[in-house]
Amino acid sequence: MKKRKNHILSPAVRELPQVAEKGAFNEVLQLIQTAKQRTYQAINTELITLYWQVGEYISRKLEASEWGDQTVHALAHYLAAAQPGIRGFSRPNLFRMKQFYEAYRAPQIVSALLRQLPWTHHMLILGRAKMEEEREFYIRLAIREKWSSRELERQMQCCLFERAVMNPPKVAAALLELQPQAADFFKDIYTLEFLGLPAEHSEADLEGALLRNLGRFITELGRDFCFIGSQYPIQVGGQDFALDLLFFHRGMNGLVAIDLKIREFRPEDLGKLNFYLEALDRDHRKPHENPAVGLLLCATKDAEVVEYCLSRSLSPAMIAEYETMLPDKELLKAKLHEFYQLCAPPEDEVIMPKSSKPARVRERKKP
Repeated sequence: MKKRKNHILSPAVRELPQVAEKGAFNEVLQLIQTAKQRTYQAINTELITLYWQVGEYISRKLEASEWGDQTVHALAHYLAAAQPGIRGFSRPNLFRMKQFYEAYRAPQIVSALLRQLPWTHHMLILGRAKMEEEREFYIRLAIREKWSSRELERQMQCCLFERAVMNPPKVAAALLELQPQAADFFKDIYTLEFLGLPAEHSEADLEGALLRNLGRFITELGRDFCFIGSQYPIQVGGQDFALDLLFFHRGMNGLVAIDLKIREFRPEDLGKLNFYLEALDRDHRKPHENPAVGLLLCATKDAEVVEYCLSRSLSPAMIAEYETMLPDKELLKAKLHEFYQLCAPPEDEVIMPKSSKPARVRERKKP
């Protein structure tokens, strides 16, 4: 039996990672990762297109009464026999493809939008979102935030759509003037159930739990938030201050100061946040960055008090609250239904579009 030779690397080869530039290695690694991502996206695009086409075919056959449910069952068995190694074309999955096609054939959603999400995401959205607006809401957010299927499921459990409709972010006019899309970057309520905090907790407990779960907190904030530091030191007039949390937002190209409150919002809290923002703009902001914005994250808040405080505020800030438990989804759905009923026009009020008014035809005089 031949003895296997051990390959001994020369000292020059062993020292190669230390000698070569790490930046060059990272560039090659980035090329590989980019190619893998493009390959995955291309496969997903073709897969979603295939499921759409199969769903359309089955839907048309059933609508024309050419097929029945048993025919779809037979189709699943035929595909399994004809392609033994193929997966995903069982009877339940074929009907999901039909549901997928029928859910999105009428809405004016760009087909390219649907192809940007994996099939697992679509199944979650179709299974839990019943309204057209709700489905489109989660599709667009899942694409923008690049949520995993687990995070998408969590956001749906947090009733993000219901809350976005009933409680849009409370943003100061100065912030909207500075960042017109600020309402898209913030929420009115942040769900922090992953912190595992008890009902009674201190501000130090809250901040410590956020830092221990920083990755999940950034996911809840939004993917454009980048963490800079906690208890960020600020010095003004020889006095030392500490900002609870400091982030940078890539979309807004500016610093975001977060001040934590484990109690109800008070008007004087906004003055302290304004002080932090002024200090950041004067002493910490880079020349190419936009002015800093602030987020007061409180345990609770009174909507009327918040509206009074923000109506004349010249500071680019917003006020939100946090929850340490998942909300009651059925209760929120009932409130959303009530909200839609209040917003709907009366049944006896008929609004005639301009185009429905019959045109007045003039007879031409005979010569």
